[in-house]
Amino acid sequence: QAHLEESGGGSVQAGGSRTLSCTVSGNSAGTNCMSWFRQAPGKEREGVAAWYVGTTVTTYADSVKGRFTISQDPGKNIFYLQMNSLKPEDTATYYCAAVALCPFHTNVGRVYWGQGTQVTVSS
Repeated sequence: QAHLEESGGGSVQAGGSRTLSCTVSGNSAGTNCMSWFRQAPGKEREGVAAWYVGTTVTTYADSVKGRFTISQDPGKNIFYLQMNSLKPEDTATYYCAAVALCPFHTNVGRVYWGQGTQVTVSS
């Protein structure tokens, strides 16, 4: 059983940057991607960035491509989401997840979720 914990959320002005962290512990066997999702009030959950475990392959939603970067610190089993040029529409609760079916499938196979961290971007 894997345990994921996000940190780094908060408030930021439009155009600013924020880095989220996801610390992974326990056994994440059976998962193949570390993925970041977000959900804004009244909207569906959206996959924003994913790292294919054991590779250097990453993928991004069109809405964040060029602004967000997913990375990892393998020695510490931590994944990051660097968010630059933030916009008010990036306001959401951000979740990290370990998923079996890359990059953003959450209804197939094992999925482990963090508790979420709020990011608020003000104009």
